[in-house]
Amino acid sequence: MRWKGAALAALLLLPGAAAQNPPGLSADLKLTPSYGGALLTGRIKASKADELMGVWSSLGRARLMKCAPRCEVVRSVPISGSVILSGNSGYRVVLGGNFKVGQKVSVVLRLRQGVVLNVMATVSR
Repeated sequence: MRWKGAALAALLLLPGAAAQNPPGLSADLKLTPSYGGALLTGRIKASKADELMGVWSSLGRARLMKCAPRCEVVRSVPISGSVILSGNSGYRVVLGGNFKVGQKVSVVLRLRQGVVLNVMATVSR
């Protein structure tokens, strides 16, 4: 089952494989290095209510987490208008791997409605 997610991410990361991002859906994201990986921070905006079902990078699938009061892995993150991802918010997305400050990482977000959003995130401090 894991290979399907990796294959999807690899296909979507190929130049020319992905179409333009859908209207009404945008994301302004960056990565902050942490122990053993990086925390995806920023805002995802959607014109209608949806759910974030999965996040992939070239290094693999990310963990979606709900943190209230303790962090636990969840299957989806609700988006009603917009959702803020950070170390201080109720939801976090964590990528495993080695990241260097200044590195640009292609991130693929999949929503419940079948929409796929491709975003370039820069690793910052």
